[in-house]
Amino acid sequence: MRSVTYSMSVSLDGYVVGPDGGFDWTVPDEEVFRFATDEVREAGVHLLGRRLYETMLYWETVDQNPSLDFSTLEFAAVWRSLPKVVFSTTLSAVQGNARLASGGLAEEIERLRAEPGDGNIAIGGAGLAAEAAALGLIDEYRARVYPVLVGGGVPFFPQRERRVDLELVETRAFSSRVVYLRYRVVR
Repeated sequence: MRSVTYSMSVSLDGYVVGPDGGFDWTVPDEEVFRFATDEVREAGVHLLGRRLYETMLYWETVDQNPSLDFSTLEFAAVWRSLPKVVFSTTLSAVQGNARLASGGLAEEIERLRAEPGDGNIAIGGAGLAAEAAALGLIDEYRARVYPVLVGGGVPFFPQRERRVDLELVETRAFSSRVVYLRYRVVR
């Protein structure tokens, strides 16, 4: 059965977006960028909320800029080819290799887990991940922890009064001082 993974960049104090809505502190160096590209390459489908979908639309046309380096073009190609499911109550259409969710989050994940296919079911966006976590649907948490304290904003971890035991599966320290932590949910 396909695993559901939640992976994002996060500040040391636990936020994916700062109190001002900014996330400029998450700009990766080449090493972290290649790692993130490989992680996206492992996904079979990516589930996104509307805000993250709109942020990631940048990657649908970025390859039209002739001055971009190879790794940027590579990420764009991997991202564009990845099937995406967008959860939104306000969008009526989506672009690229994406479709609007036809059901609730639990229904979509159940259907995707039952379908044949390779790669995990990746979730992006803290709000959507919080909903999946509340339903007990996340199998792995993956955090690229940046050495910055932003003091508030959108939390990486759902703010639910529910204990979730985790098993450390992988760690990696990058030369940029970013630390990758991968945890599997203990069931």
